[in-house]
Amino acid sequence: MLNFKGFIPAVTVILMVLNWNLCYSCNQAEYEIGGECCPVCPQGSRVYKHCTGQSSTSCVPCVGLTYTDEPNGLTKCKPCTVCDQGLGLKTVRACTSSSDTVCGVLEGHYCINPYKGGCRAANKHTACKPGQFIQQPGTEYIDTVCEDCSDYSYSDGSFTSCKPHTDCESRGLVTVKAGDQAADSKCGEKSNTALTVIIIIIAIATSAAVIAAVTYRRRRRRKKITCTWIQPRIVVPKSPEVEDDDVTKTHRGAA
Repeated sequence: MLNFKGFIPAVTVILMVLNWNLCYSCNQAEYEIGGECCPVCPQGSRVYKHCTGQSSTSCVPCVGLTYTDEPNGLTKCKPCTVCDQGLGLKTVRACTSSSDTVCGVLEGHYCINPYKGGCRAANKHTACKPGQFIQQPGTEYIDTVCEDCSDYSYSDGSFTSCKPHTDCESRGLVTVKAGDQAADSKCGEKSNTALTVIIIIIAIATSAAVIAAVTYRRRRRRKKITCTWIQPRIVVPKSPEVEDDDVTKTHRGAA
């Protein structure tokens, strides 16, 4: 059986405490300080001096890059938010004494931390990879949605839809390289293999004939240069009278 003798006094004390708090709670236009309810300062200002039994709250405006955006009992104004480009942010509305800075997102970014009509942090839009197309472009609050291309189509990542591969044969061309999901097919001109072979053979045969003709002519020229004509020497015998005359001249010379 439960013992209610100690339970009832405890409940009574709790109710008394709650009732005391309710009796001494401040209204919406006041703030509690040291057991006293003081009038709040208006938006754009702060408490300079708390109220007393003889005087009301003393308030001063927020200065510098500080603000309060609602009636308050603060002794310091809040610092203005800085829109950090490193977080993908830009300033949409500058800070005033009664309102904080409103940040928006930079181009190519989307907000990941919305706050009071602005943004506190953003990420870059996802860049679709080659082989993917942009199924849904990114916005200020939504990231880009990418989707893979199906077979026989391609995208370099910047297309909003995949494009079909070029049919080279239908254009009277041949496929040099088949397309894939990231690139189109590469086409080239048709080549006649048999005609190419014949042309090559004729070119080789012509070259060989020219070389042979040039070589033959050079050899003939060399033979003409090395063959010289030797004219035969005819010795005519002298007559006896001439010989005697020569002998007489010889003897006279000796005398």
